[in-house]
Amino acid sequence: MIIDKSRIRNFCIIAHIDHGKSTLADRFIELAGIIDNRNFKNQLLDSMDIEQERGITIKSQAVTIPYKNRAGEEFILNLVDTPGHVDFSYEVSRAISSCEGALLLIDASQGVEAQTLANMYMAIEHDLEIIPVINKIDLPSADIDFVKHQIDHELGLDIDIAVPVSAKTGLGVENLLETLVEYIPPPKGDRSKSLKALIFDSHYDPYRGVIIHIRVFDGSVKAGDTIRFFSNNSAYKVEETGIFEINLNKNNGLSAGEVGYIIAGIKTISDIRVGDTVTQDNNPCDTALTGFKDVKPVVFSSIYPIDADDYSELLSGIEKLKLNDASLVYEKDSSVALGFGFRCGFLGLLHLEVVQERLEREFNLSIIFTSPSVRYNITLNNGEELKIDNPLEYPDPMKIDFVEEPYIRASLITPAEFVGNIINLCLQKRGVQQHMEYLDEKRVELIYEMPLAEVLFDFYDKLKSISRGYASFDYELQGFKQTDLVRLDILVNSQIVDALSQLVFRGSAVDRARNACKKLREEIPKQQFKIPIQGSIGSTIISRETISALRKDVTAKCYGGDISRKRKLLEKQKAGKKRMKMVGNVEVPQSAFLSILKSD
Repeated sequence: MIIDKSRIRNFCIIAHIDHGKSTLADRFIELAGIIDNRNFKNQLLDSMDIEQERGITIKSQAVTIPYKNRAGEEFILNLVDTPGHVDFSYEVSRAISSCEGALLLIDASQGVEAQTLANMYMAIEHDLEIIPVINKIDLPSADIDFVKHQIDHELGLDIDIAVPVSAKTGLGVENLLETLVEYIPPPKGDRSKSLKALIFDSHYDPYRGVIIHIRVFDGSVKAGDTIRFFSNNSAYKVEETGIFEINLNKNNGLSAGEVGYIIAGIKTISDIRVGDTVTQDNNPCDTALTGFKDVKPVVFSSIYPIDADDYSELLSGIEKLKLNDASLVYEKDSSVALGFGFRCGFLGLLHLEVVQERLEREFNLSIIFTSPSVRYNITLNNGEELKIDNPLEYPDPMKIDFVEEPYIRASLITPAEFVGNIINLCLQKRGVQQHMEYLDEKRVELIYEMPLAEVLFDFYDKLKSISRGYASFDYELQGFKQTDLVRLDILVNSQIVDALSQLVFRGSAVDRARNACKKLREEIPKQQFKIPIQGSIGSTIISRETISALRKDVTAKCYGGDISRKRKLLEKQKAGKKRMKMVGNVEVPQSAFLSILKSD
């Protein structure tokens, strides 16, 4: 069945983290009745275990919702639910590029927050029609008039079309659907032209190969057509097309304005690139779609399998994960301590944690991650410039002229009562205040310039704890500034464990070394000999912890008698332990590598 373009609405839901995007999507699905009550569950579009457990959205999810308005007209609504966390803003940009409109959700009790602004600007850049939605109006602390004032003054959006709803109870959701159909424009595009479609996502099915999620801008595609990808010129025959109605729902074809999926028996995972353009093989379009900007990873870490025999399974797992998570960047790597693995780039620490959990759960792998790092620019004395994110590639300090590290512009919005604590936290993290503004009598916006490396470890956790969860945080990369960088090595039993090496600011090296040594002492099991754990910069030891030896009571057989007999036995034991320490190998367990990544 060919649907009239004027009856289609493509839109996404954008908001700050925890403002109720997935709950609103649940209400839309419930109203449409595309799933029966028996199979319905909360956070229906958050299909991953991790999303359900943490209560966050990690992956953008598309769903097609049939809707009949009050005038009796039938519409097809293509909804994309997006994440709110700053680490997954790339997912949001992908969703936005395939829509004509956006619902900007604002919590009625918390108001406009940092990520609300960031996502709104992204939607404006793509020229989307934005409908402000005031959510959680059922809460006792909801202040609708205050939020309307913010929408008008801070966001500059039209408050006349702002819709108050409660996504939890369903109050006002019908009105929102009516407003959405009225104000979001139908898709443009010419169905008579040659096929031009954007790949905005994909996932892997073990039986059917890669399933591509597309938004068709021009032309049409159906089973039996041969399609071609712009980026690598590979061609495939379409086996099936369809739409997303929670499950994949097969149809006769997709045409301009529609959102759906294509199955074409694609087994070569590397052929698919999110953001690529799909066209007809025999009648290709002239130019590719602009897609969306290439992702730039900001955090780097290496992944190694615990069992070296699992290397090929890890490669296969990362390739399949890359299909579903286009922001993951990886290349081959190796370590003396851990063998062969991959050096990966992530969008932030939460992204790193999610990738680790997904590899362990979805592909049943046991893996180790090394300490995360950012990418530094190093200029040598001879004028040569290097870009380094791996501590093992750090050159001899005598050859270095200067080092630059990435800086961010951090935007924090907080209730006024927490300002003092947050300023202290930013100062500890080498932040320099750029701007401070009272948005109203209750809330303050702080703008700080600070090194990205300082935000990596525990900044977000500390920010949430000192502000009781009320402060919001968003950042963008600003550029590079000179820094005093050193390579911190960790020695276990006088041997450098290369996977534990870190690049750190000299001023915080001693604290980081002490913290690492203390955690390793708790994690490494005792041996028959003493194990020194040391932190060093070059040949200078800056911290030390010692794991005491397991003692066997060799004097137990002495009953009384001369003390010299006991001494003789103890000296003999001491000599044996010394000899054992020289040849003894210390196994560093996986939990020890992970403990260093966790903040106190």
